[in-house]
Amino acid sequence: MLRIDQHVHSSLSHDGISNMREHMVHARNYGISEFTFTEHYDDYTGVNTDIKELDINRYREEYLKNKDDSFVKTNFGIEIGLRPESYNKISTLVKENKFDFIIGSSHITCGKDMSRDETFFEGLTPHDAVLRYLNEVLENVKIYKDEFDVYGHIDYVIRYVIGNYGKAMTKIDYNEFREILDEILLSIIKKDKGIEINTSGVRYGLGTPHPNIGILKRYHELGGKIITIGSDAHKATQLINDFNIAYSMLEEAGFNEIAVYHGRKPDFVKVKGTRH
Repeated sequence: MLRIDQHVHSSLSHDGISNMREHMVHARNYGISEFTFTEHYDDYTGVNTDIKELDINRYREEYLKNKDDSFVKTNFGIEIGLRPESYNKISTLVKENKFDFIIGSSHITCGKDMSRDETFFEGLTPHDAVLRYLNEVLENVKIYKDEFDVYGHIDYVIRYVIGNYGKAMTKIDYNEFREILDEILLSIIKKDKGIEINTSGVRYGLGTPHPNIGILKRYHELGGKIITIGSDAHKATQLINDFNIAYSMLEEAGFNEIAVYHGRKPDFVKVKGTRH
């Protein structure tokens, strides 16, 4: 199994626990050949929150201070929370910084951070809540061009649908949302972007990484080729967690390689036969 993790948060992220060096030591001890720091950057303008925006300069300084590829290879990435109204701010951020890899995600949706603000779901059925989220994902994919490489945990909303509605909906069924999911996936493919398999879904009790196998298979059927794998680790012991599940999903969906980003360029690595 390839031990390359492309979604890792240190204590510089608002919800990170382990510092950079702790991640690096764990990676070295457990034979992880490479990983990418992807600290959280969200634009909280207009959002009722006490979370502070990531200090990019401090992040860069800490990364360069800790970077030691002779110990374990690391990359300088970022996870950007995409919002339609934040395009100019995010575009400037990307132009001013040389990241190795950018994950675009939807955390704040319709001006609300659904992980902290349950009013996002008020008056909505589970179906309507998912559709509300997916409509903004689609809008982001259409608006943003060079500001992301892959879309992160594309069915992220299901975590909070389960939290707010219980078992009324336990996954985003491709067939139920076929039309908008196809539009999202085709738009990503046409822009030469990708999606990630994010194994934190297992950690959060969903029983599967993000996205579920139905969405992953459809991405492959539509011609999607760019796939990254990340644990979304917030502490060192979560690095490469449940990657065996991710590689099994890749094989089932028909993929035989993953993309590993350096300098915003994907290097494709064969994975067939590497799960043992």
